[in-house]
Amino acid sequence: MRLGPIDTRERVLLVAEIGNNHEGDVALAEKLVREAAACGADAVKFQVFRTRHFVSTGDAVRFARLLSFELPFDTIADLGRLAKSLGLLFIATPLDLRSARFLVDQVDAFKVASADNDFYPLLGLVAASGKPVIVSSGLSDLEQMARSKRVIEEAWELASIPATARQLAILHCVSSYPAPAEELHLASIDLLGRELGCTVGYSDHTLNIDACVAAVAAGARIIEKHFTIDKHYSDFRDHQLSADPSELKELVAAVRRMAVLRGRSEKSMQPSEAEHAQALRRSIVAAADLPSGHRLCASDLTWIRPGTGLRPGEESLLLNRRLMHDVQFGEPILPADMD
Repeated sequence: MRLGPIDTRERVLLVAEIGNNHEGDVALAEKLVREAAACGADAVKFQVFRTRHFVSTGDAVRFARLLSFELPFDTIADLGRLAKSLGLLFIATPLDLRSARFLVDQVDAFKVASADNDFYPLLGLVAASGKPVIVSSGLSDLEQMARSKRVIEEAWELASIPATARQLAILHCVSSYPAPAEELHLASIDLLGRELGCTVGYSDHTLNIDACVAAVAAGARIIEKHFTIDKHYSDFRDHQLSADPSELKELVAAVRRMAVLRGRSEKSMQPSEAEHAQALRRSIVAAADLPSGHRLCASDLTWIRPGTGLRPGEESLLLNRRLMHDVQFGEPILPADMD
């Protein structure tokens, strides 16, 4: 998946999920963007919504809280410009269709929350924009995520989105706050990649950074971690499961190290091995002093380092043939030594 200058095949994309941790304070939102850049994140993400199109007024407490967190569209645009000026990608999660339409011209990629991976009108709208789409898989099984992917693909077709712009990632996610370690099942990252055939990542709701680092080892190419200025900023639940600046710096460094350790899915001799390979491999040599004219049998052979002669597995080139000269114990035997 390519987002701006980042190809997730080459670099793990690390997203600082600011979400609503600004709590409606524009100055704090700006500070969080600056801190994310200073910590080495690749992208910041906000949640964007019009509260009355997102939460029922019947849930008075929640409605009032989210209304106080709601940022004007102009402010979101300003935050996007700030992020880009700091070299960050700007990603947003729209939580209603009006917000999604506004964000088309603002974001580098859309993120769809786990709770909305079955909100098909939203999936269709963001896909039809032609922007990269990242979908969290919490609250879902594999069948649901396959259906979500089909909806996105159908929207691409209807909107005639070029093949090169059809960018989709699915993030493994457990939508509990915090998510219990025994329910993370990070092996699901590999499953999602194999079964859905797209970029996979991990959206974290645990209380530390360990699962994010392990997810990279498991194959995640996008890591999304909630980000706060202070884990104890308020009683809003997201702060406690978010990384603060010092923890985000640690996470960035750990993810980069793990990405190097994981490397590519291949098995071949590495450059650092090649220079030692001959010294470490074995050659076929005489197991005893052997006279000229001796017909070789298996008991006449042994195998020692270095691998400058015939290799194990090439014994058939020598067996049942006669030596043309004496060979001493431990001396390599080559086809040229045989009649």
